[in-house]
Amino acid sequence: MDLAKYIDHTQLAADATKDKIEKLCREARDAGFASVCVNSCWVSYAKELLSASGVSVCTVVGFPLGAMSSSAKAEEARIAIADGADEIDMVINVGYLKSGMYDEALKDIEAVREASKGKVLKVIIETCLLTDDEKVKACELSASAGADFVKTSTGFSKGGATKEDVALMRKSIPAGMKVKASGGIRSYETAMEMIEAGAERLGCSSGMAIVAGEKSDAAY
Repeated sequence: MDLAKYIDHTQLAADATKDKIEKLCREARDAGFASVCVNSCWVSYAKELLSASGVSVCTVVGFPLGAMSSSAKAEEARIAIADGADEIDMVINVGYLKSGMYDEALKDIEAVREASKGKVLKVIIETCLLTDDEKVKACELSASAGADFVKTSTGFSKGGATKEDVALMRKSIPAGMKVKASGGIRSYETAMEMIEAGAERLGCSSGMAIVAGEKSDAAY
């Protein structure tokens, strides 16, 4: 098992500097991570640094709240892809979901799916804010919209990934979809727990420590 291939090496801090993005990309290239995940202002720079490396560039859309208009999310995705993004991690509209506005929540995901045709789309459902029934519904809506992954968390709310949520999400999506666990994955042991529960991608800023079998005190 190549653990590095499960990892989206992540730097989403508001104060991330150009030097930090360069370090992130260098580490991702050296370790052979699946992708780097950066805010959209850094997509073109990350794409340049990772040229011919085999490491994808992922960015976030509607981050971290998910409460933007659907058209704004779609446009954000289009711009990111034009800048070189290979993967889009969008935040679901949690307020729509919790209000029972399922048609609106579905259309929100569909707008980003349409804007990101041909690219990997992951839908962040922010599990810490949802009941189990809402988690299942978010997975069903994401599948209906044609997303490739459902993702546990932004890492910027009140909780991160749990193995129980990963297992529930895995059971709630079709066989062709995947689960990304993110938020609070800082050690090899936690990473393996998430994979054993059904995660096929891990979002974390502790990727280097994880593949070294160590524990990190990183925030995300």
